[in-house]
Amino acid sequence: MPRSQTAALRRQRSTRQTPAKGGRVAAAGVESLTEQAYRAIEEQIVTLRLQPGDVLSEQMLYATFGFGRTPVREALQRLAHEGLVIILPRKGILVSDLNPRHQLLVLEVRRELERLLSRAGADRATDDQREQMQEIARGMDRAAKSNDDIAFMRLDREFNRLMVEAAHNSYAARSMKLLQGLSRRFWYMHYRQAADLPLCARLHANHARAIARRDAEAAARASDKLIDYVENFTRGTVSV
Repeated sequence: MPRSQTAALRRQRSTRQTPAKGGRVAAAGVESLTEQAYRAIEEQIVTLRLQPGDVLSEQMLYATFGFGRTPVREALQRLAHEGLVIILPRKGILVSDLNPRHQLLVLEVRRELERLLSRAGADRATDDQREQMQEIARGMDRAAKSNDDIAFMRLDREFNRLMVEAAHNSYAARSMKLLQGLSRRFWYMHYRQAADLPLCARLHANHARAIARRDAEAAARASDKLIDYVENFTRGTVSV
């Protein structure tokens, strides 16, 4: 096994994902094995337990996460589509690199998409989705107080998923799903040096509550404030 695979496998064995505890947000419905495999591998990439430049194999991922060949392969295809891994035929799977300038381009697109999704979600979300938004907001409040980065990352993923679903716009959803993992991974790599996790969590909480209370204009403003913060954070990691 190549050294990078061995190192990645060692990190995996010491940091296997544990199921989220309780709550509707953690268990919003019954997931397919492919979705479970995707979420498990994606979290390891986003939180840098699988680091940029690591070379993986399907066999390593089967052994680490306990999923079968088909769920892992389908999860990897989705991660490749999102730009988090590069599949090298007959060689392995490469965890993709990070580039701050590319991240700024991602944020240009995110700003417009998230403003649209925020307004649409405020108008179209179901009562159940609004309650889930309130639950995410409460979770973000707790993460802000405890400075819990893993709780924040999981809540951020759930917020992004729910914001997309609540908008009921499949075209915007397909575009947004390509950007979210890239942004979370970049944030996680740099937040200890350049970010204010409690402030970021509070901005997410305000955004979620605006959608939940059907205030489309407040939701759009909250979205812009959040992207302003993320853009300033990104610029703080590199001279552009």
